[in-house]
Formats: sequence, C-alpha cells, structure tokens
Amino acid sequence: MPINVNDPEYLKAEREYHESDSPEDRLFFLKKMISHAPKHKGGENLRQQLTQRRKKLEDLVEKKKKKKKGTKVGLKKEELQAVIVGKFNSGKSSLLKNLTNANPKITSVPFSTDSPLVGIMEYANSPIQIIEIPAIGGENFEKGIVHTADLIILLLNSLNELDEIKRSIPPHEGKEIIVLNKSDLLTPEEKRKIESKMQSKKYNFSIISCLPYVKENGIGELKKKIFDSFEILRIFTKEPGKDASKKPMILKPDSTIKDVAEKILKGFSKKIVETRIWGPSSKFGGQIVGLNHKIKNLDVVEFKTR
Repeated sequence: MPINVNDPEYLKAEREYHESDSPEDRLFFLKKMISHAPKHKGGENLRQQLTQRRKKLEDLVEKKKKKKKGTKVGLKKEELQAVIVGKFNSGKSSLLKNLTNANPKITSVPFSTDSPLVGIMEYANSPIQIIEIPAIGGENFEKGIVHTADLIILLLNSLNELDEIKRSIPPHEGKEIIVLNKSDLLTPEEKRKIESKMQSKKYNFSIISCLPYVKENGIGELKKKIFDSFEILRIFTKEPGKDASKKPMILKPDSTIKDVAEKILKGFSKKIVETRIWGPSSKFGGQIVGLNHKIKNLDVVEFKTR
C-alpha cells in the first residue's frame, strides 16, 4: 500500500528529483528524499525502493565519470584568459553567465560543474576567455588551468572563505581579483565596512550581485577591472586608403612594428617597404617608421608591401 508522505522537505526534493535532467542532480535530490523519508515501520517499503533507485543512479554516475576520464579533451588557451575559482554554490555559473555569452546550467546541487565551462567576454572590442572550473574541494577541480591563467577571479560568498581558497589554489603568475558575491544581502553599512577592510589590505576587489533584478550589481565595474588587469597593447591595422580595423590586435608591452607584422603572418615583416603610424607613439599622424619602432596602446599601423 503506497504511503502518503507529508514532509515538505521530502516533497520539495521529490519535485526537484523529477525536474532534474542529469543523473548527478537526480542522485543529489534522491539522497535528500531518503533523508526525509518516514522512519516508522510503515515507510519501510518506500525507503527500500528509494535505496534501490539510489544504487542504480550511483552506478550510472560512476560509469559516466569513467567514460569522461577516458575522453578528456585539452582546453585551448586564448590570448586573454581568466578563470573563476570558488567553493561549491558560490555562484560561479551565474557569474560566467553575467560576464560572457555562455549559458551554463545554474543549480543548487553541490559540485554540479564537473568540467570546465568556457565563455567569451567582449570588452573594448577585445575577446577575453572566461573559464569556470569545478569547485574547490571536489575531485574535478582543475589546478592546471589556474596555474597557467592570466587572471584568477576568486569568487566568495564571505570574506571568511578567502584564506581557504588561497590555500587551495596552486602557485600561479596570473593576477588576482577578489570578487564578493551577493551584495544584495548586504546593508549599505555592511558594504562600506567590507570595502574599507579590503582597501586597507590593498586587495584588488569587486563587490557584486549576480541577480538580474539588482540595478547596481557591480558587473559593469567588474568587467572593466577584468579588462584592466591584462597588461596588453591594443593595436589597430589598416590598408592604404581604407579605414582602420575595428577589432584590435593584442600584443605584449614593449612590442615593435616588426612584432605587429609577424603576428599578422610569419615572415610578413620581410615584405614591408613602408610603415606609417597614427596614435600615441607617433610624432604626427602618418609618420613613417622602421620595424624597430616601439608601439604604444591604441596605435594605428599601416603597411605597404612589395
């Protein structure tokens, strides 16, 4: 005889179980159902059914993990790369969605992100690769990506998490931005105190909310801070008689005209007979310069070839 369960937590977990579309999520909510199932004798059959279902799901999840490990694909690093690091349920997927063109699945299930998720943030006509990696503390946490990234976004729900997160990430050369999420839960006074504390420690930080209805959510300021963290030169090229390109080339500080040419095409610098520049590094618009001329940010370069 079916048993009627009235526990609201059980009913909520049961509804979420049926609405979930991945075995990992269903397993998470099934375990919640088991924990809130009736403990009296009348509930024995229900608990037995749920336990059998749990074992099948655990086997399915384990097979999926083994298959995934056998087909792991390397992630190509773009010119500008930032990685979002945080504990489970810190809002990493929500932040990725707010910053980029990605549309990750957002769920309250712990460790639901089991592989890196990638999005592109366009800022000042420059694409920045943003990667969300699995949560700290999980078996899928990607230390290798953190080690090589240009920028590390440390996402927190509380400043108390900062030391733990810093201890969990490997040594890296990339800069760091500390991002405190859920500003919508802070009073103006609490926010002021946190800002004062972060400034006193000279942290590079932002306070944000990923909720769409929060007007002053700090996302715009964070995007600018992310872009400004990269030490780069943005150089525009043009053909004689035409307008400059709208999308800049990305080069390192102290680059030269030769570096610009070689980035266009290896060996291209040998074909150049004349170079003109406009912008910060020129004495006047259209100045003719040599291959060793050092470029500056926002220069426009025009090449004439044989």
